[in-house]
Parts: sequence; C-alpha cells; structure tokens
Amino acid sequence: MIAFVIQRLLQGVIVMLVVGFIAFSLFNFVGDPVALMLPPEATQADRAAMREALGLDRPFYVQFANFIANAAQGNFGLSLRLGRPVSALLVERLPATLELAFVAATIALSVGIPLGVYTGLNRNSWLSRVFLTVSLIGVSLPTFLIGIFLILIFAVWLGWLPSFGRGDTTMVGAWSTGFLTTTGLKALILPSITLGLFQLTLIMRLVRSEMLEVLRTDYIKFARARGLTNRAIHFGHALKNTLVPVITITGLQLGAIIAFAIITETVFQWPGMGLLFIQAVQFADIPVMAAYLCLIGLIFVVINLVVDLLYYFVDPRLRVDHSAAGGH
Repeated sequence: MIAFVIQRLLQGVIVMLVVGFIAFSLFNFVGDPVALMLPPEATQADRAAMREALGLDRPFYVQFANFIANAAQGNFGLSLRLGRPVSALLVERLPATLELAFVAATIALSVGIPLGVYTGLNRNSWLSRVFLTVSLIGVSLPTFLIGIFLILIFAVWLGWLPSFGRGDTTMVGAWSTGFLTTTGLKALILPSITLGLFQLTLIMRLVRSEMLEVLRTDYIKFARARGLTNRAIHFGHALKNTLVPVITITGLQLGAIIAFAIITETVFQWPGMGLLFIQAVQFADIPVMAAYLCLIGLIFVVINLVVDLLYYFVDPRLRVDHSAAGGH
C-alpha cells in the first residue's frame, strides 16, 4: 500500500513539473512582461532595470527553478492587469468555482447513477428509451448553448431564476459561500445544471453499459441459480462491480468540471477562477494564466490520486496483484 501511494505521488510530481514548465513557458512565448508592465514612453534603461528586477536577465534554467520554488510556496507574482498578488485573486475566486463544481458533480452523480441503473435493468421499457434519447441532447449540444437555452427559458421567459452572478454570499471564516442565502442558492441552479449535464449523461450511459455487461457474466448467472433475489443480485453484486470503472471516470470528470467551468462561468458571469482566466487571456495577464494552469494541474493530480486509492480499495484484484508482486 505504501509503495503504491509513493509511486502515485512520484508520478504526480512529474506531472506537476511538466505543467509547471508549460506555465513557465507562457512568460517567454506569450508577450513580453516588461512591455506590458511599463508605459510606452519607458526608456531602455527602465526596461533593463525592470528585467533585472524580475530576474528575466538570468539563464532559462535558473528562471525555471525560481518559478517552481515560488510556485511551490503559492507565489506567482502580481497580476499585470489588477496589480494584486495572483494567489490572493485565486483564493478569492476559488470558493465560487468549487461550490459550482460541487453542486454540478452532485447533480451528475445523484441523477446519472440511478438513471444508468434503471436503463440498464429495464433496457426495453419506453421510459428507458426516452431517457437515452434525452441523454443524446446532453452529449451533443455544446455547454454554452445549453446555458443560453436555460437562461432564455427560466430567466427571460419565466423569470424564475437569475441569469448571471452569484447572488448574495456570506463569509464562513475565510470562505465565501452562497449556500446560506436564498439568492445564492437560486443563482447556483442554472449554471450547475449547465455544467453538470454533460457529465450526468456520460455517467448514465456508462453505468448502463457496465450494468448490461456485468449482468451477462457467469457469477451473476450462478447467483440466480442459487436463488438470490433480483434485488440482491442487482444491487448487492452487479451494481458494486459496475461502480469500479465508474469511480475512475467520475474522478476524471470531477477534474474536468473544475477545469472546464470556464465556459459556464463566462456564460453566466459567475465570479470564479474560470472567468478570471478568460479575463487574463483577454489582457495577456500571464501570471494569472500560469497560476491557473498550475492550480488546475494540481487539482487533477490530487483527484487522480484519490481515485487510484478508491480503486485500490474497491477492486480486491489490485490488492492481490500488489501483494503478489511484493512477495516476489
């Protein structure tokens, strides 16, 4: 178990170094930070002094080492657009993105898994066919178009829900949350459905296909021959084994929800990290762009590590394989 965790941690460190290199490369290939920070009338001496102050006159590998060392401490410098520490900007926007991603993931799991089980167990019923047909919409339509349709129906035509913003928020310690206000909860509904719809349909179709596959296996046939009830077979045996690959896909999709919340946050003007990143791209705010890439990379690494550990505990074959390898 310890060797398994260490191996995954080393892989995560390598991934973060690669992500860090890509983020650091932005400083060299996406505009000139000195030109962005100084006014056009600045002299060559001013530019040289600024380059020295930023450490841009040092060799590439020294700059990269300094970048990694600072990034490990959460220091990504100042935003070129706002003139504030990048880490402070991300900390301010992080609660909005995580709450949106949490609600979207909750909707995707709580609806997708039951629908997948139902359509797998009742694959010939008319209701299953309706669910599968509707799921094609969630898979086929782009996220921004779904968001625009929801805004048109529930915000413009019906006037039930807000079309933009986060609503009122309250501070719980250093965390700003919209869960404790009515307007905050209402503001979450449309963007969370928009963000979670693709994952919901993906999870539903994955669970359905896995259920159909598991129900055809020999041990399910043996369970029926032993006289077990359908409830025990479906939920005690089939569903448990179905969830093994679902855990992996769900973990990856949770990271994707956070990473690709950019589109949803832009459509709904949700004040999260995705909207901050879009604004940084528009203004070539390289420190914010680099910090966002590193943070998203870290989130993916942590989620993958958690998924691997869950996979290790859920699937006994992995424990047997690692034990056998350790014995040899």
